[in-house]
Amino acid sequence: MVAKDSCKIEELKKKARDHTVKEGIFASVKNSFGSYYISPFAVAINASSSLVALLTSISGLLGPLSQVFGSKLITKHSRKKIILKSVFLESLVWLPLILICFLYYKNILVQMLPLLLLLLFSFYTIFFNVSHPAWFSWMGDIVDENKRGKWFSKRNLIIGFFSVILTISAAFLLDYFKSKGLTMLGFGLLFLLAFLGRLTCWRIFRNVYEPKIKLKKADCISFWDFLVNTPKNNLGRFTIFRSFFAFATYITTPLVVIYLLRNLGFSYATYMIIIFSGTVFSLLFIELWGEIADNYGNYTVLCITSIILPIVPILWILNKSPLYLVIPSAVSGIAWAGFLLASSNFIYDNTEAQKRGFVISYFNMISGAGIFLGAGLGAILIKFVNTSLVEPIIAIFIIGALARMLVVYFGLSQVNEIKKTRKIHSPKEFTDIDLKEARPTIMEEAHEIMSIKKYFKE
Repeated sequence: MVAKDSCKIEELKKKARDHTVKEGIFASVKNSFGSYYISPFAVAINASSSLVALLTSISGLLGPLSQVFGSKLITKHSRKKIILKSVFLESLVWLPLILICFLYYKNILVQMLPLLLLLLFSFYTIFFNVSHPAWFSWMGDIVDENKRGKWFSKRNLIIGFFSVILTISAAFLLDYFKSKGLTMLGFGLLFLLAFLGRLTCWRIFRNVYEPKIKLKKADCISFWDFLVNTPKNNLGRFTIFRSFFAFATYITTPLVVIYLLRNLGFSYATYMIIIFSGTVFSLLFIELWGEIADNYGNYTVLCITSIILPIVPILWILNKSPLYLVIPSAVSGIAWAGFLLASSNFIYDNTEAQKRGFVISYFNMISGAGIFLGAGLGAILIKFVNTSLVEPIIAIFIIGALARMLVVYFGLSQVNEIKKTRKIHSPKEFTDIDLKEARPTIMEEAHEIMSIKKYFKE
């Protein structure tokens, strides 16, 4: 009887994993037609460079605060209920964003629209992040511990494929409307599709199995306790490293859109092709990173990618050719794919199942403070830096690169791998990985992606 129940639970978990892949595909619709175009939309309605950077800064502050609130909700409500409500409210935010498109097109309250966008984006950030602790905890319960690297990399591969196709298609659509003098109509159409995509996610979540979780009073961690203990444990030291690295990263990250669209004057299609070429390369390497993480540990992946990421801001400013700019985007995509995958799995490895919801929210709260301060510093620098040697934005990219190097040098050595993994005695050992399994050929990846029809079977 116990074995039968166990098999039934495993079957429910398998179906739940398939549903989350399906949900992720429609989430990519929301991102590709909506989230990825918030900053370009701000540029299009003549928001100042500081306000464009402030969009990222605000998300770095409100996002983690919302996650802390969301972690508390897990003690009172089911994770599924939390996600359903927040996803539904998040989808509704796209409707007033469509209204902004109409108002700008009709030249109504034009000066106020950037501030209205900032307000609506704040609500979007809150609703999106409230559900993250519940989602993170939920995924940890339906994905086996020894297969997380492989499964999450596979999920990211499928979702990333859709993101690339949809986002670049949206860019060409925007350029078409821009050529007709109907840019706002193009943005309005994209935001409508984003609304429909997120609403579909809400419908899918209604059918996903949620394993029961019992939270005891001892499992509830206060933010203060987590903060006080950060220097004393492995996860805490990793949290400190991630927060400082987020600070250094986001000095420049919000300025890339300004650099490409305003300083270099690229079209939306050129901009998105450059940006999402990084996603294409990340898809080619994501399963390799997952296999390396499962075999050699997440810390190994963090070390490799942390050596690469500090040079990315410098690569952006070496050449202004669109063809060349694919290179920094590709290098960034490859490195961030491994860094983010390893970071997420590192938290799973260092956290008890019952405490995941609290831990991920506090972790993101501290790293979010880094994002807020980093993006805020970038917004201040772009407004006040004035040098005759190079353009101000170029100087900020150099500052951002140096900041990343310093954080990696001083911070990463304080973190340790706790999972039992294979030891690396020589770089040649990476050739021992079954590359056919770890990194399929392009044709095998294409077959994997084309097989997604199974996720749409009810």
